[in-house]
Amino acid sequence: PVFILTGVPGSGKTSTARALLARYPRGLHIPVDDLRELVVSGIAHPIPVWTEETTLQFGLAYETAADMARRYSEAGFAVVIEQVIFPADVHARFDDPLAGLPVCKVCLAPAVDVAVERNSSRTNKDFDPAVLDGPIRSMSGPLADQISADSGWIVVDNGRLTVEETVEEILRRYQPDSRQLGAKR
Repeated sequence: PVFILTGVPGSGKTSTARALLARYPRGLHIPVDDLRELVVSGIAHPIPVWTEETTLQFGLAYETAADMARRYSEAGFAVVIEQVIFPADVHARFDDPLAGLPVCKVCLAPAVDVAVERNSSRTNKDFDPAVLDGPIRSMSGPLADQISADSGWIVVDNGRLTVEETVEEILRRYQPDSRQLGAKR
């Protein structure tokens, strides 16, 4: 399968992606932010201000992630595309390129305070993670609202779950049926 994994910063996407892929004989983790960070000069970060250049660079990263996911999935790999991504962007950037593949959309949704606390204890960022506290708080509600209004998402409140319990819940609820297949809209 190709999993599209979203959630606010600090929701546990990276840890969950890696643990989920460990359940498969072959797995590829595609963190969209890592693709963006390959830009050596002229990178446009989303914070503090989102610009047209930021939109362009995210779009290129999404297209690259979709292409990588298709290639690896067709070669027999389970794939996780990981990013804070809203449903409209999933539809616009992934539906057509991943059409016909078993796509499973997952949103990790711990309580906002849990995500903020997890974010504050991260050591894997080369910037002060506190800069994400505001975006975590401002994105949480709109992301939850849009996910609940969009069919086919598995939403996991992983605030009190271990990473392994989160993976178990995703796999328990994952059904490779037509509702979760990448299909043209």
